[in-house]
Amino acid sequence: MTAQNSSDPAIPLGVLSEAFIAKATSRDLRVGIVGLGYVGLPLAEAFVLQGLPVVGFDIDDSKVKMLGGGKSYIKHISDERIAAMYAAGKFAATTDFAKLKQVDAILICVPTPLGEHREPDLSYVVATTQNIAEHVQPGQLIILESTTYPGTSEEVLQPILEQGGLKAGVDFAIAYSPEREDPGNPNYDTSSIPKVVGASSDLERNMACALYNAIVPTVPVSNLRTAEAVKLTENIFRAVNIALVNELKVVFGAMDIDVWEVIEAAKTKPFGYMAFYPGPGLGGHCIPIDPFYLTWKARAYGLNTRFIELAGEINSSMPGHVVDRLGEAMNKHLGLAMKGARVLIVGLAYKKNVDDMRESPALDLIHKLKARGMKVEYSDPYIPVAPSIREHPEVEGMKSVPWTQEALSQFDVALIATDHDNVDYTPLLAAVDLVVDTRNAIKQRSDKVVQA
Repeated sequence: MTAQNSSDPAIPLGVLSEAFIAKATSRDLRVGIVGLGYVGLPLAEAFVLQGLPVVGFDIDDSKVKMLGGGKSYIKHISDERIAAMYAAGKFAATTDFAKLKQVDAILICVPTPLGEHREPDLSYVVATTQNIAEHVQPGQLIILESTTYPGTSEEVLQPILEQGGLKAGVDFAIAYSPEREDPGNPNYDTSSIPKVVGASSDLERNMACALYNAIVPTVPVSNLRTAEAVKLTENIFRAVNIALVNELKVVFGAMDIDVWEVIEAAKTKPFGYMAFYPGPGLGGHCIPIDPFYLTWKARAYGLNTRFIELAGEINSSMPGHVVDRLGEAMNKHLGLAMKGARVLIVGLAYKKNVDDMRESPALDLIHKLKARGMKVEYSDPYIPVAPSIREHPEVEGMKSVPWTQEALSQFDVALIATDHDNVDYTPLLAAVDLVVDTRNAIKQRSDKVVQA
């Protein structure tokens, strides 16, 4: 795609969109994906597998070099899959954002964390959009996939993109389609999860649907704000229900009732019940963060999201509850105080079968246990060395303890924070006198295993 000469009469977006849709149908459309992380990289692969050429953009030169060498930096995406993308001749990764001029569609897949006071941090989105604005071309489609509050596409992206004189809906198109990744879930991947698509006009929505229909069924909605609200609703639903079952865990525990047994029995009801499971707290890039995007935006309308905020408080309190339970169990079963004792955190990732530590409750557990004077180490087969974590500098450089009976026997107590499927807990039970299990990883109940 080449830039339109300023002296030429403007070609209507309606005409350009026809060419766009035709190219999408024939698999000639060139896709640009900004942000090659847990969302962007699988999305790139999905397009490549359907024959569409993809250019991946990332500011991290080390990632680009790894991909160029056929190497993956994400555990559940193998090196072989990366090599196959390049072998197909349909994929390239770059740090050169000037090449955005050469693509037909630009998909933004960058982080949207929370700030210090739980306010939306759109700095990555803004910086990316400013880069795109320098290179935006007539007829291009720009789609935000990052989770955010309703109104972001219109209030933040559109003004930045229009700074060069081109107008959304007139010269180029904007759409929103929330990412729906579930890393490590073998039952669903990018190509099997329908894509919600919202835009301000039928023309822009049709362009976005044509793009995504090349890889997956689409669910069009009436506008950008509705699509942005869909993603928040999905994750708020999960956060609230996890908070409910976490609260039940605490209540039932006080009554000497096994919450896991309750859930297993309750889910035999074929209607009106959906099983959610308790844990040591919320983790990942979505569920602990997304609900507060709506909470923040609601305040602009003079509204309070009390239900959502209560759920957040309950989920945020879980690491403290677990630490208290661990202290009680040590005193009761081992006659030990926490100060000076050695504890092994089993699992550093935020969920099973991934190497992703974002917002992992294990990080908060380590912080709280060290504050109680405990000597803390961890073991996780997917994270041999803990990387730099801005909020938890004390974790950086920690190395995973070998999963051998000799190494495990050095600990007074083990705390299971993540239940990876490939972990055999037999050596742990043989080596450690007390295991505090937050995930129901050890199904066989005994005096040595305490639920938390």
